[in-house]
Amino acid sequence: MKTIYLDNAATTPILPEVIDVISIAMANVYGNPSSIHHVGRKAKSMVETARKNIAKHFNASAQEIVFTAGGSEADNLILRNAVTNLGVTTIISSKIEHHAVLHTVENLQKEFGINVKFIDLDESGNVNYSHLEQLLQESDERKLVSLMHVNNEIGNILDLKLVSQFCIANNALFHCDAVQGVGHFNIDIKQTPIDFFVASSHKFHGPKGVGFAFIKRGFGIQPILHGGEQERGARAGTENVHSILGMEKALEISCANMQDESASIQQLKNYFIGELKQHIEGIEFNGQSASETDSSYIILNVRFPKNYAMLLFNLDLKGIAVSGGSACQSGSNMGSHVLHAILPEKEAGKTSVRFSFSKFNTKEEINYVIQTLLKLIN
Repeated sequence: MKTIYLDNAATTPILPEVIDVISIAMANVYGNPSSIHHVGRKAKSMVETARKNIAKHFNASAQEIVFTAGGSEADNLILRNAVTNLGVTTIISSKIEHHAVLHTVENLQKEFGINVKFIDLDESGNVNYSHLEQLLQESDERKLVSLMHVNNEIGNILDLKLVSQFCIANNALFHCDAVQGVGHFNIDIKQTPIDFFVASSHKFHGPKGVGFAFIKRGFGIQPILHGGEQERGARAGTENVHSILGMEKALEISCANMQDESASIQQLKNYFIGELKQHIEGIEFNGQSASETDSSYIILNVRFPKNYAMLLFNLDLKGIAVSGGSACQSGSNMGSHVLHAILPEKEAGKTSVRFSFSKFNTKEEINYVIQTLLKLIN
């Protein structure tokens, strides 16, 4: 049975070129970057070159990049430091953030008694920017705004420049979970002065278990993992050398081909939207996911006319890999916290499926998915 993979917001296939880089590194770059002999120095040099090359894609400096085990660790590192090290007493966020942010903020609130305020959202999950500005102006407390660049379930895109301007005007810090944006959209921290953002390699065809935090120069970051002085004291633990080099290669390829690939994937997504509208009466799209301008070209969140309890399971039996929400919620009976936050109860009770695309998908695959859906829901 052929697999049709439409869950690229959860993770992406690793590019062959990236696998080659990782394989060569595993065979030849085996030194510990902290060792002072020539084998260790070779590994250290390659890690630092990767850091420098990754930073260039964002118009950042190498010392502003901290390698981590992924986006969740990077979010934890930044948010905990904001409270314990940078004087933040109020965090402003939204109820549709990734749980790497929401659960971390919840724990910080319990541990340190910080204030947590949530921005109003409209029925499409868009941030109410006027409410954000109001929250920033309410008091002189040290504040941090934590909002994701691209929502991982409904694809809504945040106006990074506007949020940055609000934060600067109100002396607030801005942290952005950019896991769904890095490798798919341009981020230039000179043009959009974000204080902190995070990325995860496996979202742009790199290896799993590696990512990075961008931390603007001047913020002294204390580690949340102790036991060594790696990453300039920001993170203990021997660097994951081969995965870092793989991430560097994946980001290089993604950034070089971003314009052409985004246009091609958007075209495929538009075709899928048209076919769904034509063949399934009453189909709806959650959030801004059907918008060509306000949503990621990767993500389409489809709400069917009623509840089909076994739809995901039956699609899987037909070789079609999709998600009912965030992959991080798989195995949970809670449903999507994002959809429950923006939809009326009746609509949230209908079956919603997140389809997410990559450059490896084809129109023939989309046609098969449409034919399969018609058989399963009729």
